[in-house]
Amino acid sequence: MMSAMADYSISQLSKEFEVTTRTIRHYEELGLLYPARRGQTRVYSPADRTRLRLILRGKRLGLSLDDSREIIDMYEPGKTNVDQLKKLIDAIQAQRHKLNQQLDDISLLLKDLNKAETDCIEALKSNGLP
Repeated sequence: MMSAMADYSISQLSKEFEVTTRTIRHYEELGLLYPARRGQTRVYSPADRTRLRLILRGKRLGLSLDDSREIIDMYEPGKTNVDQLKKLIDAIQAQRHKLNQQLDDISLLLKDLNKAETDCIEALKSNGLP
């Protein structure tokens, strides 16, 4: 049994990672975290804390929870985890491609907005309005 010092409460993790307890419970419901129970109290292990940190990192990178789960579940202590790293690289590259496409789309939209605004301003001027 782990010592109490190695365990974390849901409120400790919530405060440390600046997420709501509801978010942590949601990850638990999805099977991403596996806290032990002491009566009605959730008790999170250091492994749960690490998983939460990785889930939140994946979220910041734009990965889906399913992608994060798959990558995290590939981890095997004591192994090189080459497949896990390759999967993460693939996910990062896919996210980068998606963001670059969105950036291109936004750039085109801004050009269209600028043209529409210029056309409107010119139409007002041609009608003698300021």
